[in-house]
Amino acid sequence: MTGPTPERRSYVYDSITISLCVFRQLYPLPSHHVRGDFIHSLTHTASAAWPVWRDSTRKEVKFQPLPKKKAVRLYHEARRFERQTRAAAPKGHQDGALGRSGLLVLHALIFDFLNFATGALFPSIASIAHAAGTSESSVKRGLAKLKASGVVNWLRRCAEDWQDGRFILRQETNAYGILPASQWRGYTPEPEAPAPQSGTWGDHPPLPDALIVACQEAAQGLPAMVRTLEADERDPLASSLARLGRAIGIKG
Repeated sequence: MTGPTPERRSYVYDSITISLCVFRQLYPLPSHHVRGDFIHSLTHTASAAWPVWRDSTRKEVKFQPLPKKKAVRLYHEARRFERQTRAAAPKGHQDGALGRSGLLVLHALIFDFLNFATGALFPSIASIAHAAGTSESSVKRGLAKLKASGVVNWLRRCAEDWQDGRFILRQETNAYGILPASQWRGYTPEPEAPAPQSGTWGDHPPLPDALIVACQEAAQGLPAMVRTLEADERDPLASSLARLGRAIGIKG
């Protein structure tokens, strides 16, 4: 069996060439950019439909009220916490558990953004940086130290929204909470000051004895003495004398 003749082979090649030309005119190939986007979509993984943190919540966050006096006391305890940990840090370390950035962030959270009546606290990183007078990277470092020490905790939030007719989730600012000093890791609170000793400066003077006061009021009559004895219910002797005086008919 012999192969196709040269004339037959030329005819086939011409037919294929004409078919390709007609096909290119009817169905032009996409441009270079379109082909690149198409290849990129095939070779790369798709991005998330909702670019939010995985642990974000859509529920309403319930804050706890924090009175101003208590919040100010917490800030001063945080400064004491920083001094304690800085003194215990190895040689060459300039910061303690919170650091300068942590104290700056905590100051801004308490005195610039915290609602003392409701406890609401949800500023953005940019807002904290502006209020603290520092960079956003310093704010992130300070927040990381505050969370690692147990001083501050936060909850990521997101909200439902619609964009171009599609349901999406939109990332919102974090909800922050300032924790009590009893939950701070490595913090030793200062002991309370002892009560002043008897007879020293600051000691409360003892109250006068009811019997002595009653004797001093003898000049005002027996009714005044009975009233004075009745005023001290903790003294059994004074109470007995007052009942005796009422029993014998002393009025007043």
